Amino acid sequence: MLKINDKMPNFEILTDKGEFKVSNHIGKNIIVFFFPRADTSGCTAESIAFTNLQEKFTQLNCIVIGISKDNIKKQGKFREKYNLTCELGADFENNVCEQFGVWVEKSMYGRKYMGIQRATFLCNEKGIIKNVWEKVKVPGHAEEVLAAVEKIHI
Repeated sequence: MLKINDKMPNFEILTDKGEFKVSNHIGKNIIVFFFPRADTSGCTAESIAFTNLQEKFTQLNCIVIGISKDNIKKQGKFREKYNLTCELGADFENNVCEQFGVWVEKSMYGRKYMGIQRATFLCNEKGIIKNVWEKVKVPGHAEEVLAAVEKIHI
C-alpha cells in the first residue's frame, strides 16, 4: 500500500461521467477513497458522507473521487440512486486499486478471495500523499478527511 510522502500514481480511470485523469487536476488536492462495492450499506454511507461535504472540499481546492471495481453502469446507477456528487471511478479493467495497494486477499467465513480494502488517500497539490487511512471505519471518516485537508491550508 502506498504510504505518506509517496508520489500519487498518475492514473486515468473511466467514471460514470467520462474520464478522470490525475494530470488534469495538477494544483489541486485530491482525495481518493476506495470502496468494496457500490450500493452496499458501508459504501453507500461513505459516499453520502463525502457528498454531504463536497462543497467544503471544493472550497479547499480539493477533488474527491471514489473508486471500486464496479463497472461504469453500476457507478451511474449508484450516483443517481443517492444523488452523489463526488467522482465515481470504475476500476473494472484498470489497475488503479493495485497501484495504490488496496487490492488484497480477504477472508470471510474461512473462504479467501481478492477484494478492495477500504482505504483513503489524501494527496496535496504537488501529487504527494499527505495522509493515508487504512481499513477505514465509515462513521466520521469523511469529517476526519476534511479536517486533514483543512490542516493543509493552515
